[in-house]
Amino acid sequence: MNKTTAIALAGGVGLACAYYAVKKSKAADESWHGETQIIDGNATRKVMLAELKVEVAAMKAMHGIVPGLAVVIVGERKDSQAYVRMKKKAAKDIGFHSVDVEMPGTATQAEILAEVKRLNADPQVHGILVQLPLPDGIDQDVVLKSIDVEKDADGFHPLNVGNMWISGGEPPLAVACTPAGCLELLQRYDIKISGKNCVVLGRSNIVGMPMACLLQSANGTVTCCHSRTKDIESKVRAADIIIVAIGKPEFVRGDWVKPGAVVIDVGIHQVPDKSKKSGYSFVGDVCFKEVAPKCSFITPVPGGVGPMTITMLMKNTLNLARHSLGLERIHLRKSPSHVNIAANPTVVKTN
Repeated sequence: MNKTTAIALAGGVGLACAYYAVKKSKAADESWHGETQIIDGNATRKVMLAELKVEVAAMKAMHGIVPGLAVVIVGERKDSQAYVRMKKKAAKDIGFHSVDVEMPGTATQAEILAEVKRLNADPQVHGILVQLPLPDGIDQDVVLKSIDVEKDADGFHPLNVGNMWISGGEPPLAVACTPAGCLELLQRYDIKISGKNCVVLGRSNIVGMPMACLLQSANGTVTCCHSRTKDIESKVRAADIIIVAIGKPEFVRGDWVKPGAVVIDVGIHQVPDKSKKSGYSFVGDVCFKEVAPKCSFITPVPGGVGPMTITMLMKNTLNLARHSLGLERIHLRKSPSHVNIAANPTVVKTN
């Protein structure tokens, strides 16, 4: 991922909540009337950051505590630096205390672990994020496990992952940001998950596996597909909700999707495009122009899931600060119609 991709992933382009008018047919959701609504991650991000800013101010006024987020970056990768800058900006905008730890690419694993240990002991830091990837020769798993579970802003600690999977047990203190953002989008657009057939394409520890768990916790019936899955197309065609995080440009085609399905596209890829002044454009793991007319809801790329990842990092950090005070966490899933993101959608005609 280069710097430009990082910027597009985090912010995307400004999108209105658009509709695509298409022919009516038997839908995945019987309430669907042949229109496709864009799930606007940028608009949702703005609403959520405004909510979090209010919570931060209330915490400071009532408890004298300001949530603190520490970001550790090792090396000089331009994409990582760009992404970290955006995380720091979001933290500043909602009133977080920020701690920046910049280490050279020559830093040893022992030196990185020493910085994490120092941050673990800092009472002003409630969330710690180590920017990935780390340089060659550094054991990423060892570094991530060294973060105190009570300061695990990314939700990658084994205890948080384990608690997420245990039904009826203690809830995780933080949940992986990208899948959490996907679920937040589904909830805020009042998309019913319970009883629906959900297909997740991809089984990474960062997106695919936690996404499957979150959908199951919301009472969806989940199928997880991957590189060894046979006849992926037929499994996707049976899905009411499709989450695509498979890392292949425009992998899901229009004839894979049944009318009225909901599609969440996690992927982002920079591809050559002679029609653009820059010489390239961004696409997701879904062929948008083919799939969009068949969906009841779909996320664009950029401007869909990308803006939610940093937003959920902020929410995780706020929840960790609340946990440090013995306060109840702000739950991941909002009640239906908590925010009507698409109050005034724009209708776009398609052929």
